[in-house]
Amino acid sequence: MPGASESHPDIHWPSGFSPDQAQSFCTARAVVNAPPARAFELLSDVARWPEWVPGVTEVRVGPLVRNFEVWLHGHRFEIFVGEHVPPYRLGWSGVGAGVQLYQAWLITAVESGTHVVTESVLRGPAAKSLQVSSPSWAQRLSSRWLVQLKRLAESAP
Repeated sequence: MPGASESHPDIHWPSGFSPDQAQSFCTARAVVNAPPARAFELLSDVARWPEWVPGVTEVRVGPLVRNFEVWLHGHRFEIFVGEHVPPYRLGWSGVGAGVQLYQAWLITAVESGTHVVTESVLRGPAAKSLQVSSPSWAQRLSSRWLVQLKRLAESAP
């Protein structure tokens, strides 16, 4: 598991969710050959996540745009958007299946397109159990999500 020292300094962590307080922490980074607005648009369109986010089979958007439900590998999570700064930052907390999480996205324009950083903190009994049985599960999931984001953003007309 990456350590807190590997966290990007510009990620905004809510109280209780810093990497040094996690049972699982992961970070993934990529350069996407598309503008920041395209990456942000894909991440913000949660209703389409089942089409491309690994493991997401269903999303139900609530009456408020900033909360929704996600089914990830058969488990329901309630998600609450805590940071929404188009097209540069997204962050959401989630609760479900013995896990509390916070996932942050930092989207920065660079000469070759967009530098995308995602970092996740997970806590709770299920996160602790998964970290013991499969130490790299969260890292693999974040990396796959970023690969899909890159593929979609770069293939857009």
